[in-house]
Amino acid sequence: MFFFFVGGLEQQARQVLKSGAGRCIACGSRADLVEYDKVLKLFFVPVWRWPGKQPLMHCNNCNLFFPQSPEKEAALRCQFCAREVDPAFRFCPFCGSNL
Repeated sequence: MFFFFVGGLEQQARQVLKSGAGRCIACGSRADLVEYDKVLKLFFVPVWRWPGKQPLMHCNNCNLFFPQSPEKEAALRCQFCAREVDPAFRFCPFCGSNL
């Protein structure tokens, strides 16, 4: 007698946190930032599910889950001396002009 085991782990999007938050690294289409669940399936029936650790990007086109890339904030520059300034400052620390 032979037994075949058909099953595996799958990731499923649970909740969309931000729609269109980035681009897919495989196909280049829009990707959403989602909370996801890991699902254990036996014979294509979900048996057990548990939440993922941190939000991931999910492409609806190719169904790929991938980590979110850290985006760089746009740097604020002083209009007089053109040096990069922290956005929390009201005055440029280099030349003293009003930002």
